[in-house]
Amino acid sequence: MAASTTKKAIIRRFDREPLLGYLNSDSFLQAGGVELLTVEGNIASVPYAEIKVIAFVREFAEAEQLSRQVFHNRPKTEGLWVILQFRDGDALEGIMPNNLLQVERYGFTVIPPDPAGNQQRVFAPREALRAVQVLGVVGSPLNRRKAKPATKEQIGLFDEP
Repeated sequence: MAASTTKKAIIRRFDREPLLGYLNSDSFLQAGGVELLTVEGNIASVPYAEIKVIAFVREFAEAEQLSRQVFHNRPKTEGLWVILQFRDGDALEGIMPNNLLQVERYGFTVIPPDPAGNQQRVFAPREALRAVQVLGVVGSPLNRRKAKPATKEQIGLFDEP
C-alpha cells in the first residue's frame, strides 16, 4: 500500500482569513495557483497573488499561532540561510537547500527558524515576495576544515631508520 502524500497545510493570505486543509505534496503547485482540499471536503483553487505563505503544519489546532520568524543564533542545519521579504513589509528567515535544482518554479520552500514548532516547512510564492536575500551558507563543502598534519615532535618507537 502506498503512503499518503497529502499534508496538513495552512494557506495564509494577505487580505483574508487563513485556509486550512490538505495539499498533495507532489502536485499542489499548479500554473494558476494552489489546489487545497479544505477540512470541509471542498476543493479550493487559490491564486498565487492572494497567497502570502503556505505553512505545512503538524496540527491545525495551533493555526492562529505564528511561530518564530527569525533565528536567534546562526542556524546549524546545512543550506542557505535566507530572509524572505514580503510585499506587505513582513520578513521570514529560513533555511533552503543549497541546490539550485531543488528551487521550485513558483516560489521558495524554507525550513522555518523553529523546526520543533508547529510549522515544518513554509512555501512562499514568488508573487508574494519583494526580495530574497542570502544571509549565509551553512555547512558549505568549500569550507571544510582540513586535518592538521601530524607533528614530528614525538619520537616513533617502531619507526625504521
